[in-house]
Formats: sequence, C-alpha cells, structure tokens
Amino acid sequence: MAGRLTEVAIKVGVSEATVSRVLNGRPGVSDATRDSVLTALDVLGYERPTKLRGERARLVGLVLPELQNPIFPAFADVVGGSLAQQGLTPVLCTQTVGGVSEADYIELLFQQHVSGVLFAGGLYSGADGAHDHYAQLAERQLPTVMVNAGIDGLPFPRVSCDDAVAAEQAVGHLLSLGHTSIGLVLGPPDHVPSLRKLTAARRTMAAAGVELADTHVEHAMHSLEGGQAAAARLLRRGVTAVICGSDPMALGAIRAAKRAGMAVPHDLSVVGYDDSAFMNCTDPPLTTVRQPIEAMGKASVDLLVRLISGSGIAADELLHEPELVVRGSTAPPTGTAR
Repeated sequence: MAGRLTEVAIKVGVSEATVSRVLNGRPGVSDATRDSVLTALDVLGYERPTKLRGERARLVGLVLPELQNPIFPAFADVVGGSLAQQGLTPVLCTQTVGGVSEADYIELLFQQHVSGVLFAGGLYSGADGAHDHYAQLAERQLPTVMVNAGIDGLPFPRVSCDDAVAAEQAVGHLLSLGHTSIGLVLGPPDHVPSLRKLTAARRTMAAAGVELADTHVEHAMHSLEGGQAAAARLLRRGVTAVICGSDPMALGAIRAAKRAGMAVPHDLSVVGYDDSAFMNCTDPPLTTVRQPIEAMGKASVDLLVRLISGSGIAADELLHEPELVVRGSTAPPTGTAR
C-alpha cells in the first residue's frame, strides 16, 4: 500500500496524504487533483478501491491498426496532444498479426473504466469483418468516435477524409498529364474507403471519356509488399500510371517499376495517398493526396469530449477535404509532349 501511495504521489506531484484522502473518499481535495490521482492509478496499473470502480477514468482508448504506416503515429501524436489539453490520457492499443484483437482491446478498456474510445482504421472499415464487439460499446453507452469511412449502421460519429474527392484529384491530375491507361491499387475488396475511391475514379474517368477496365483495378493489403505485387501485375497489363490507396503501397509500386527496369515517372507515374512523413524525400519525391491529419485528429477529439460531457451528437460523418501534393513521381506518359 505504501509503495502504491508513493508511486502515485510522485506521478501526480502531490503528497502521499493527498493520495490517501482520494483513495479513501475523504474531503479536502479539489476535483482536478482527485481526477489526476485516479488517472495516475489507472495508468500505473493499480486497481481502484471498490467504491471508485464504477467511475470512469480520465483515460481514452486509442485503437490503431498498426504503427508501420507513418500516418498512424502522426495521427496518434495529434490526438495525444489534443487529449492532454482536455485533461485526458490516451491508452494506445495497436493491433499486430496474431496479437491482441480489437475485441480483446475493447474488453481491456472496459476494465480500465475509460471515458471513451477513439478508433482509426479499425475493423469497421471492412464490410466483411467482425463487428459484434462494436455493439458492446453501444450497449454500455461508452462515448466512441471512429476515424475514416466504415460500414453503415454503426451508431457512432465519424471523422473522415473525403475519399471521393481524393480519387477525383488523383485521376484529374493524371488525365491532365495525358494518361488514359490508369491503374488503381486499393485496399481489400470490402474496404469501404477503397470502394469510395473506386466509385469516384470510375465516375471521373467516365466523365472524361476514359474507361477504367476491371483488369486495371487491383486489391491488396495496405503495405509496401502489397503495393509492389499489385503494381507488378498492372505493369504487365500496360498501365502508364498507378493510383495507390496509401503511401507505402505507392512506394511498393515504385519498387515494382524499378524491378521491371522501368523509370518513375518516365515510364510509370505513381500517386500515393496520405502524404505521410518523408514522402518528399523518396526517390523520386512522391506525388500524393494529403489527408488533413491535424484537422481530423483535433476534430475527432472535440467530438469525443462532447460525447463524454453528455452533449448530444448524431451518428454523423464529418468529411474533411484532402489536398493533392504534386511532386516528382508523376509526368506525362512517354511519347506525350512535356
């Protein structure tokens, strides 16, 4: 007990006597100090006294699908800073192959009495994925916000980048350069953001009198390896440009072109998606569609805080406008006047 008091006191910057008063429910402690002590107790992994277990901690679960894609650490950084300004502490839950599942993380967060949960790129974005665990969040009325497009019917607000506009920008850029044989490397076939991009790309190309053949659409995992394999297949079908569903996929497409003895952008133009860290330092610098991560991260925290405070929010979707960033990986196709 003494060790716990000391550790929590040091963490919060108060006396052990103050920590003892909080744990024993005694008066003479401000609400802010009380919340800080309880949060420190949760963060350090100590069990709350029985009489305090029913209260939600000043913790927020931040559930991410991975950390290898630089866009997710960047998002976590924005969210962490915004939560801190609101007096909340993020509990990072990162999924790994064969590791803790999303459903298991939710159960762990319930045990930590978190005040809310913020998801980015979870199973809700796949139509064929497991979704039963989301019902538990709704049943317990735990404030929840989801980032980027997901399946219909979930009763949670969402903050998304406008995938349709992203596809329109990428396709429009390549068409303006003179490309008509354009390939798409997207996420899995049931991935909702990818489906939105595909629909918008078909519509934009059709409006320009250009057909997007089914053979020019490939689905893969959002990874460098997935992008490389998918782009290699498209190269054999004669595409002159590739639009990818993520920056790692785009780097994979560049690698596929180089392995095939082709030069980017002379023989193949490549467009990514995210504008994650260091995409201006690649060889060549990557043309990509930038997600407004800072604005989306702050908006998602604002929504969550309003839910935690009891403000009524409809299960709506806030769409943020992306931005095309043109760099060195795109150019007119070979034989076109430059």
